[in-house]
Amino acid sequence: MSASSTNLVATGVRHPTRVYGGIMAEHSSTTTAELPDVRTSLAVDAETRRLFEERGYVKLRQFLDPQVLQAWAPVISAKVVELNTQHLPLEQRDTYGKAFLQVWNMWRESDDVARFVFSTDLARIAAELLGVQGVRLYHDQALYKEPGGGITPWHADQYYWPFSSDRCVTVWIPLQDTPADMGPLCFAAGSHTFSVGRDLPISDDSELELQRALTAGKFPLDDEPYRVGDASFHLGWTFHRAEPNRSSQPRKVMTIIYVDAEMRLTEPTNSNQVDDLERWMPGCAPGDLLASPLNPVLYQR
Repeated sequence: MSASSTNLVATGVRHPTRVYGGIMAEHSSTTTAELPDVRTSLAVDAETRRLFEERGYVKLRQFLDPQVLQAWAPVISAKVVELNTQHLPLEQRDTYGKAFLQVWNMWRESDDVARFVFSTDLARIAAELLGVQGVRLYHDQALYKEPGGGITPWHADQYYWPFSSDRCVTVWIPLQDTPADMGPLCFAAGSHTFSVGRDLPISDDSELELQRALTAGKFPLDDEPYRVGDASFHLGWTFHRAEPNRSSQPRKVMTIIYVDAEMRLTEPTNSNQVDDLERWMPGCAPGDLLASPLNPVLYQR
């Protein structure tokens, strides 16, 4: 199913080139120099930080300029189409594959995307929420849930990461309005303190087991829609999921994962952590500072 250019992009002159999974790669009349900086004047106050530590996440409403995100959407979408390696039809994929198209570390493939990922203001918000002096980049990740895409099962990101503390956070930035039928992120508030299910990779099993455990634990769920300009920040141990994309348009989301600039690595506890150590922190070993060439400091107070 194809999305029209008016569905994907709100402003500017666009010339569609190719479509994959309902995501249109386009040429834009906006030049690299004209792309706006991703900025915010928001400062994290004591109440916002308290809620973040209490719930394990926080949603910041309209803290980014919607027009800025609309200018960036075709640039990021074009790179997703270019770098995507998932070409099986939805019906032939497993649950994880149906959840979204996933493209990592686009900052290494595009100077434009690097400008977005290296936003000082986004990194500053991450540091202020974590209560640390500085943050490094772990990696960026585009998550595009295609029309008809399936659930994102319950999971906690930090299952995959061999970190010595919980001072890591992901910013989840929708590039369009994300109503309920598009599959907005759903958080189990306070679940970052819950140890059950931390040994589960994202899967059908994690969906079933965590649904039972989180329901039994009476964790409140927050699946409120997002408007373009909204974003959320969640800790690595906060359990989250998303419903299918029942709309006719792709749910386009850009994420950036930040870690405490002083984060050290621990011995991997599963094969996924072994893979992440090799892929995202080349040359680093357990006990080392997470300071490979792929993990630059993005903000320091």
